[in-house]
Amino acid sequence: MELSWLNWLYTAVAYVINLVHQGYSTFLNPDSGLTWALTIITITVMMRILIFPLFLKQMRSSKKMQELAPKVQDIRKRYKNDKQRMNQEVMALYQGAGANPLGGCLPVVAQFPIFISMFTVLNNMAHGTLVNGQPKFGMSLEMVESARSAHIFGAPLPASFWMDANQIEAFGAGVVQTKIVLAIFVAISSLTTFLTVRQSVTRSMQQMPDNPMAQQQKILMYISPLFAFFSLNFPLGLILYWVTTNVWTLGQQHWFYSRHPMPQFDAKGNVVPVAVKPGLLAKLKKTAPEDSAPPAEPEQPQPKIVRQQPSRQSRSKRTGSKKS
Repeated sequence: MELSWLNWLYTAVAYVINLVHQGYSTFLNPDSGLTWALTIITITVMMRILIFPLFLKQMRSSKKMQELAPKVQDIRKRYKNDKQRMNQEVMALYQGAGANPLGGCLPVVAQFPIFISMFTVLNNMAHGTLVNGQPKFGMSLEMVESARSAHIFGAPLPASFWMDANQIEAFGAGVVQTKIVLAIFVAISSLTTFLTVRQSVTRSMQQMPDNPMAQQQKILMYISPLFAFFSLNFPLGLILYWVTTNVWTLGQQHWFYSRHPMPQFDAKGNVVPVAVKPGLLAKLKKTAPEDSAPPAEPEQPQPKIVRQQPSRQSRSKRTGSKKS
């Protein structure tokens, strides 16, 4: 999978890996699995942050397409017997609204070179590939040997599930324990892949219930986890990268979907504004003035008013008769 025209990117990724590893090595054992796990997770998060603007662009384009869904359905009904005209009208509608149906491919296209680079660099580190006695892509022998000696939960960082037992034992690890750890990581990768695709497909079906591709999307949702089992051939370090990026994608989608609910439409197909639940920060800001307001002073009891009533006179005095 190594592509020579991407050598500059491989070298850049190797340099960043070395830089991050050196940073963690200032307070952690440089050869420990924790140090290398944190290095790979940090690199993955940095790369996902780098392509985050593409994700926002994708989601905004998807939101515009959701708002245009009723008009798209109307065009499909109107030109159901003329597929070519229907496609032309739909594309004209998207272009007029600034929606890009291919916008969802941007993060995938941007992430592909990153995945290839991580795969190539980590694979070279796992196999200890040397050119003229030196590691490729500007890596040092010290860094490669450190990675090859690292263990995550007892499994060597360069080990793969189908690796020969003698090779696994050469890293100073148990074969059974290594296989179990790798199987668990692959299972997590498969689960996170399924949850990510299901989240996206569910949103798509809500957006367009009569989508003719709905059945294919459902099939893709259940098939996609199977692709994760191809990672049984990958070294543990690369599987850790894949799990991290899946978890990031899952959380990123959930964050966006919760802040941008599905649009509601009136009888004419116009978008009805939907109230968005305020986030935690907004709730804190809203309650802050009330919390910081001085406590109300207790009410002082009002003095009781006593009316002066005339004293009751005896009956003889009221009638003027003399008491016998």
